Amino acid sequence: MAKNSTPVMLVTANVGSIFEDPEVMLKIWTTEFLSQIARLEPKFIALHCQEVGGKNYEQSMKHVDHFVDLLMTSEQLRLFDKVRVYLDEDYSSAEKFTALGSFYFVHNSLTDVLIWDFKESDFVPLNGVEIHSGSIEDVATKEKSKFPQDFFPECKWSRKGFLRTRWSINGTIFDLINIHLFHDASNFVAMESAPSVYSKNRRRALRHLLERFHSDELDCTPFFLFGDFNFRTETQEVVKKLSEGLIAVPTFKYNNEEECTKVIYEDEDSQVVLSLGKKEFCHVDHQKIFVDKNGEWLRQYDKEMEAFSSDLFEFDIAFPPSYPFEEDERGAKCYMQTRCPAWCDRVLMSHSARQLIQDHSESGKKLEYFLMGQNTCMGDHKVIIEN
Repeated sequence: MAKNSTPVMLVTANVGSIFEDPEVMLKIWTTEFLSQIARLEPKFIALHCQEVGGKNYEQSMKHVDHFVDLLMTSEQLRLFDKVRVYLDEDYSSAEKFTALGSFYFVHNSLTDVLIWDFKESDFVPLNGVEIHSGSIEDVATKEKSKFPQDFFPECKWSRKGFLRTRWSINGTIFDLINIHLFHDASNFVAMESAPSVYSKNRRRALRHLLERFHSDELDCTPFFLFGDFNFRTETQEVVKKLSEGLIAVPTFKYNNEEECTKVIYEDEDSQVVLSLGKKEFCHVDHQKIFVDKNGEWLRQYDKEMEAFSSDLFEFDIAFPPSYPFEEDERGAKCYMQTRCPAWCDRVLMSHSARQLIQDHSESGKKLEYFLMGQNTCMGDHKVIIEN
């Protein structure tokens, strides 16, 4: 940040799959995360997690305490004496549950740190360690909400929403917003149009959020918005590119020639090159085409940010798609053959927040926007860090 520059580390991580095998994955994930803290030496850390407790949260939520403990007792965070953790774990409240988790660690060298009280509409001093878990509806130092269900009509029930905190560090005021938007439920539906209906729904939800922030009492507050946006490449255009010169062979549901269950694309020798299903996206050279050169060719189809260029800024992406990676240790660098790989996980900011970021070239330290754990199994989403 500009005046009295503070080294800041902003992290987003969809941690849902690491809770599916907690005895193995929690240790691997936290070790990789803590190694980045040791390397980057930040003084303020914001970790935004989505799907805390996992996809099967009723069974897996009990492992969240261990996840928190691994972080809180680590040597790398020993000197961070001011901590706020917000864990939305109350899945019994379907109309409010988001499964978001926001972690904030402040180094003991920072003394002028305040956090906003949304009920009192004023800043309060930040001291000590507070971990808010279970039902956090009454916690005044955060704002949390689910998106209206009609934003995602294809989904009967959703945990998607946001969690916001407001900070003052050395007199610089800014918001940090944890966000989770809806995914693509079917490759076939995603292929029907460009942009897809899913993309349009995400756009509507994000526009709703931005308008909400612009209308509040501190609408000029710079903000950093980072989480799992579920931004996808335009499936229709990607399939068109990958299937050039190939022959499409559809398979239909038994006794129903209107419901396609699978489409394979063959070359002139009848060899299958591309195979698509509702939850299948498989190319004969799957890992090569998406991993080599960080999937650079795919960036031209990553268009969901374009609609918000006047509102939001993102540093250049020079890392491979963050989703969907294999969820076991053996496939750390491999993509699952279920969806077209995409940059779902992002760190975005308002243009005013962009102005807060220090010109790192003057201090000799280059800003980093990268994918954590490229050679380590981090679950189906790789962690994105901006420092």
